[in-house]
Amino acid sequence: MTARWLREPLVHFVALGALLFILFDWRGAGPASRRIVITPGQVDAMAVGFARTWQREPTQDELKGLIDDYVQDEIATREAIATGLDRDDTVIRRRLRQKWEFIAEDAAAAPAPDDAELQAWLDSHVEVFRTEPEVTFEQKMDGPMPRMLPPVVERATRSDVARMFGDDFAAAVLRVEPGAWTGAIKSGYGVHYVFVKERIDGRAPPLSDVRAQVEREVVADRRRRRLREAYRELIARYRVEIEQRATAVASK
Repeated sequence: MTARWLREPLVHFVALGALLFILFDWRGAGPASRRIVITPGQVDAMAVGFARTWQREPTQDELKGLIDDYVQDEIATREAIATGLDRDDTVIRRRLRQKWEFIAEDAAAAPAPDDAELQAWLDSHVEVFRTEPEVTFEQKMDGPMPRMLPPVVERATRSDVARMFGDDFAAAVLRVEPGAWTGAIKSGYGVHYVFVKERIDGRAPPLSDVRAQVEREVVADRRRRRLREAYRELIARYRVEIEQRATAVASK
């Protein structure tokens, strides 16, 4: 039983991580900033990442290589920061800002918004989710162009009609009352005679129809507001000074 327990890969991973931790702690005895702690969870994550890439578990040597690489990466990062290499580097500063903002925004994502919050958002942004009007119509034209166009257009949205015949034509057709022929509606193809069979006005959808979209918008808005609040709180702790540009002394 004991021998089988010792052969478990997870035991090896944890033991190897512990040994590396002891080794680096001994070598870097002194201030806490010189300690690199590798937890069993981190070792497990390395093994899982390897398995996802290669579709198999890492060997002991491969796992040791992953841990060594992590340690070297940690050492290089700390030494670079200690020597100020992160300063005045636009790429590094941008990446650090992105990571910090992601953490700040992520705190605002939970808990999930409830129906009341979602409905309130939908009510205040109804035009974003309003459905387009739809129209069904027959059309006739003089000349050879009618053979290129559909004689009947079924349940087309305003955008669909605009793509086929242009914005002006779409706006004119949607003003026509159903049940009568009207003429002299121009498009890029010429003059149309149109009989509108049915017109369905745009409507504000119920929450059940657009819940997923509304939830994404609510969570995104939470993140934006949380980030603005975080910056306001932090800026209050800093003293920002903008030095005046030195004026050149006029030569006499």
